[in-house]
Amino acid sequence: MNQKELKELIEFLIEKDIAEFELERGDVKVRIKRAGEHTVVHSHGEPRFYAVPPAPGSALELGAVPVVAAAPAAPATPVVPAPEEGLHTVKSPIVGTFYEAPSPGAPPFVKAGDAVEVGQVLCIVEAMKLLNEIESDVAGEIVKKLAVNGQPIEYGQELFVIRPKK
Repeated sequence: MNQKELKELIEFLIEKDIAEFELERGDVKVRIKRAGEHTVVHSHGEPRFYAVPPAPGSALELGAVPVVAAAPAAPATPVVPAPEEGLHTVKSPIVGTFYEAPSPGAPPFVKAGDAVEVGQVLCIVEAMKLLNEIESDVAGEIVKKLAVNGQPIEYGQELFVIRPKK
């Protein structure tokens, strides 16, 4: 899929007010997800066609046919309760894929309840075939892991909640 086709697809999705769309052709996978005026495009993966109609309450054009999801929706991002006083959140410094362990089948770097030190590796974020170690910037105890292993993450997305040492 070239850049012109991708642009036309995005314009069509905006025109039809489709919030999320996924297309796979051979070894090329394109996923477009709209949130308000922002359009995010990811590409990789295996063949599957998938589209999600706009949020309830948004108007569809007359004559438009709503698209029904042909595959299960990706798991929703975990809802984080209001932060406790004094907790520290480790956020992703880059966009990529979250990995909790150094290799498949290996134990995770950290889990809830583990004590961590400054500079200790918490996870890996793969971006453009580079494995980036994400280190703790505070010493303390892991309260919660907020990302899902193998799932894409965004810049600034919260990954871990740590209760700092006093």
